[in-house]
Amino acid sequence: MRRYQGTLWDGLALRRQRAAADPDSDPRPVALPPDWEGEAAAALAALAPTSRPASLPAAAEAWIRRAAAAGRKSGLLDEAGAAELAEGLRALLLSRRGSVGAEAWAGGRETRFLLNLPAFLEPAGGFDLEGYAAACALGVRTLDALSGSRVPRLRLGFADLAGLLAGLGLPYDSGEARATAAGIAALTRGAAEAESGRIAARLGAREPVALLWPVPPAATPVPGLAAAARAALDAAAASPGLRHQALVALAMPDAVEALLGAETGGIAPAPGSTRPVLTEAGEWAEVPTRAAMLATRLHPDRAGALLAPVSETARDAMRQAVAPFLHAVPPAPVALPAPARPAPKSQAPLRRHAGTTLHVSVGGHRVALRTAEDEQGRLLEVAFSLSKEGAAFRSLMDAFAHSVSLGLQQGVPLAEYVEAFAYTRFGPCGVVEGDPAIPRATSVLDWAFRRLALDYLGRHDLPQPSEEDCLGDTVGSAAQQAPLLPLDLPELPAASPRGRRRTLRLVS
Repeated sequence: MRRYQGTLWDGLALRRQRAAADPDSDPRPVALPPDWEGEAAAALAALAPTSRPASLPAAAEAWIRRAAAAGRKSGLLDEAGAAELAEGLRALLLSRRGSVGAEAWAGGRETRFLLNLPAFLEPAGGFDLEGYAAACALGVRTLDALSGSRVPRLRLGFADLAGLLAGLGLPYDSGEARATAAGIAALTRGAAEAESGRIAARLGAREPVALLWPVPPAATPVPGLAAAARAALDAAAASPGLRHQALVALAMPDAVEALLGAETGGIAPAPGSTRPVLTEAGEWAEVPTRAAMLATRLHPDRAGALLAPVSETARDAMRQAVAPFLHAVPPAPVALPAPARPAPKSQAPLRRHAGTTLHVSVGGHRVALRTAEDEQGRLLEVAFSLSKEGAAFRSLMDAFAHSVSLGLQQGVPLAEYVEAFAYTRFGPCGVVEGDPAIPRATSVLDWAFRRLALDYLGRHDLPQPSEEDCLGDTVGSAAQQAPLLPLDLPELPAASPRGRRRTLRLVS
């Protein structure tokens, strides 16, 4: 397009697909580079919150040009500097190395800039130190421009330290990993404060240079990292003053991390070797994480150890290693990730459980029941998909299915669940379309567990409910209602506590 001529967007091939920011939103067309995955498409839909089609160049240009214009207006940038800033931001975004935060994509004056650490890995396994330092400086310049050079505190941060460590072949819970993380944090702070000093030389200093500096690691497994961090801190110390009070801070992940392909926020460890993705057929499948693919490709003999679960002690040690170089305490995760599974081998397919997916309509509501079985054909897991229900109801059904799956895996007989949940009553209910063996159901659970009883227990003795039973306001048949007193109760031994209680009479 004409407005992109002469920029990195000019001639860029784009792949168009439909994506939604969340399951409750309607999918809409989005356009992004062909090799970007489905999670990036959903992230772009979230970052460009309109009902119209979204494309990466159009959505990005909105904040890139706004930053360049604001930088010119504040005196931070001249015409050449504004053009250089804009083209540098396009290059960072297309390489998935960095981006502003979600607020800037939505039109706000965001003071967050994110750098995706694994994107700076070199093909041979090294780290692009020069490119990373330049990206830190560009991020500070962008945030200062977007704020009109008025905000004293900016937030330059990085994400997916776990992916970087996996690519470098360093276990998260190791001294080498902590030294590398500290070196990255020191380089980030030094490069950021050096750029703040250059801005102060142009627009005036607001803050003095610190007299006492954190000591960066003397050596790291990454060649040149310790020297680069020391040089960046020395360059910042040589500044006549700083423009900002604070610059480096980590944040909880949002859609920007997903757009850049970062799998973890900040310094969090790897969540595992596989991740669930929703296929175009609407089914969930497990695929290797990017960290697992990096570890398998670069360090196949140690991939499992690199993605092993870590303790809270290891997480605290990592936070303590990077904290001296941050201007804010690293955010603590809400919960520990699930234990990592062994990294998949590149030459072997992923292990999958057998199972089925059944699609029916219950009372006019589409329902999908998915099952998973072990090698002997025993039921291991159940899951529901309900297309017309709200998020709260779907969440409850997901939690219910998860609890049933845990019980099945711990040995609870399926027959117990059938007895407990067959003929339960709640909407949707009524006619079942798509299952000739079960023409009516009093609820989704009624249909599901009677279907499971047929498939896995061979139960053909469960009667079909009547049309009256499936009405939304029915109270059930007399046999299904709770007893109404007074009724004759069964005889119990007089000596038992319950028997003695039955002999009591209420008098008025």
